Amino acid sequence: MNRRSWRPTSPGVLTRVIAPCLVASGLLVLWVIVTSTGGVRSVFLPSPTAVTVRILHDLTSGALITPTLISVGEALVGCVAATLVAVPIGYAMIRFPLFATAVQPFLAASQAIPAVAIAPLLVVWLGYGTLPIAVLCVLMVFFPMLLNVVLGLRSIASDLLDAAALDGAHGWSRLWYVEWPLARRAVLVGLRGGFTLSITGAVVGEFVMGGNGLGMLVSVYSNTADTAGLFATIAVLCTFAVLMYSLMLLIERACDPERT
Repeated sequence: MNRRSWRPTSPGVLTRVIAPCLVASGLLVLWVIVTSTGGVRSVFLPSPTAVTVRILHDLTSGALITPTLISVGEALVGCVAATLVAVPIGYAMIRFPLFATAVQPFLAASQAIPAVAIAPLLVVWLGYGTLPIAVLCVLMVFFPMLLNVVLGLRSIASDLLDAAALDGAHGWSRLWYVEWPLARRAVLVGLRGGFTLSITGAVVGEFVMGGNGLGMLVSVYSNTADTAGLFATIAVLCTFAVLMYSLMLLIERACDPERT
């Protein structure tokens, strides 16, 4: 008796949209129920209506627009810079084992240092402004990107590389026609995670080092116990993180037409 191997089918485009919306709707309903019963004071958990009104007010007054643009700009600068550093280093670690052996302990040790501990040093070295915040974003997203670059390149079978070398693929031709297509998915997944995480890096940098972005709003609202303002700022952060994640996902699909 022949048995067919079962493989889970990939969800369609409509399902990918409906499923997150259903989860969000369920969480929203739960939020409404919790706040409407009066069991939790609004100072601890404001209602969805109060948060929505606050978001609309801050958007129309401009209180959210400029800080959002500043934070997103810092995140993009930091993430692009991290990409330009992580991809070449990851490739060098695969091509030159001695280089990988030399730098791996330092890369691993760098992940044991929390961002809030590095931020004061960046202020001393670079001063205040966009530059130290962008550098902090680089430090936060660099390592996840690097790991995916190394993983993608390391997963390429050596037999394929040997066959490509016999066909005359060397240097840039080998990188462009052989290694990049085979490692593309892993690299792009790393970039997707890095670009999403960069929003957090920008907010942490502003929260610790000062600035005029969303991190500044988080700091101000925390000190004044303005939970509605905090929730409004968090909602904007989540929205841009989802947008950045979705944009990177679209780029992945454009670069990989065979992916479903």
